Amino acid sequence: MGVTYWTRIVSPVGELLLTADTHGALTSLSVPGQKGGRSVEAGWLADTGPFRSAEEQLAAYFAGELKEFRLELSTHGTEFRERVWGALDSVPYGGTTTYGEIAARIGASRMAVRAVGGAIGANPLLIVRPCHRVIGADGSMTGYAGGLERKVRLLALEDGRGGDAP
Repeated sequence: MGVTYWTRIVSPVGELLLTADTHGALTSLSVPGQKGGRSVEAGWLADTGPFRSAEEQLAAYFAGELKEFRLELSTHGTEFRERVWGALDSVPYGGTTTYGEIAARIGASRMAVRAVGGAIGANPLLIVRPCHRVIGADGSMTGYAGGLERKVRLLALEDGRGGDAP
């Protein structure tokens, strides 16, 4: 299985827990209290080394200077979840999409919108893989594993309001 490295960093949306695999690829980014989020496990190694690039890019993102992350990622999900997560990667900075649009993007039927929502909710890479950019078909702020307050702050940051809620 290999080694799991971890570190915590402070951000404008609270503490972030990052994990990486043996090769240094980012495997998760979660926040305290996150639905389905990770917690440090026995045997994991605390080491900031594998996270230097992620820390620099996250700092630039929160400063409004970075619009697209360029990090080595390693996630493991079902083929369906991986397709949904790949579709999230194509939602541009400052933009939003809907669950139905994500379903259409991956060639799933409108009936699959719930499954798409489940896959988005299981995204292990908050912020980096922008599930916060998915909103309800009516424009409403729908669920976010990291909490709706964080979602609103992230969208406000990307909208040029510096993370201030509207």
